[in-house]
Amino acid sequence: MDDLEGLRLPAPAKLNLMLRIVGRRQDGYHLLQTVFQFIDRCDWISLRHRRDGRIRLETPLSGVPEAMNLTVRAAQVLREAAGIRAGASIAIDKNLPMGGGLGGGSSDAATTLLGLNHLWRAGLSVDELGALGLKLGADVPVFIKGRAAWAEGVGEELFPLELPEPWYVVVIPNCHVATGAIFAASNLTRYNKRITINDFLAGQQENHCLPVVADLYTEVASALDALSSFSPAKLTGTGACVFAEFSLETEAREVAAKLARAWRVFVARGLNKSPLMGALGLIRN
Repeated sequence: MDDLEGLRLPAPAKLNLMLRIVGRRQDGYHLLQTVFQFIDRCDWISLRHRRDGRIRLETPLSGVPEAMNLTVRAAQVLREAAGIRAGASIAIDKNLPMGGGLGGGSSDAATTLLGLNHLWRAGLSVDELGALGLKLGADVPVFIKGRAAWAEGVGEELFPLELPEPWYVVVIPNCHVATGAIFAASNLTRYNKRITINDFLAGQQENHCLPVVADLYTEVASALDALSSFSPAKLTGTGACVFAEFSLETEAREVAAKLARAWRVFVARGLNKSPLMGALGLIRN
């Protein structure tokens, strides 16, 4: 449905194809180099205009107070920035694991910002929405911009990339990684050498958080070992999900079927353009 009263939109997952920690700001935030690519695995966000001015989450998440949910916060930030009094009902069909490194919460927030900007006729540009999104989380802008990208800063300086779009096998370990604990770990290397996009394309694709995560979460270490027996496995973000790429869908599905005997696993296609952009007609060539 796509009208002035309601929308149902995808909130796709992302993978970090590499993640380098290259410094730390005085405010404690870490400086990164990373590469984002979307996959065709999504949450779904339903938005409906409310004429009473309330922002209501119809599908609360266990353990997350409604006021702290990123979709609710996104709606509030947009309403304040646009100077409007509109309300909205928000429902989340949650398919992406929390604490998995797939960007589910950030993607939900980005979809809410873009969807309500359309539904409320708020009139903010994609760049303005990206700036609002950064207030909610460092990963939100890439979901708003909707392009696979090389990212620097805290993840908000984005440079679009055209990458191969392989098939990925993604394993979901039975744990929830606390991102804050990983970045606070004493054994995290924080001042690694910067590389270039060409270095990444030539194969420098390590994740500096991986040793810390694997040390703290045995489930992640085991998942990496299991998947690596078929293809080199990587950690996305700070985890917990791990992934490996395959050229053929048939091969990816065969591997996933074998791993599914012991693991939660799914197959997804890499995407350089977010399916959300197509849903909203925002692709501009």
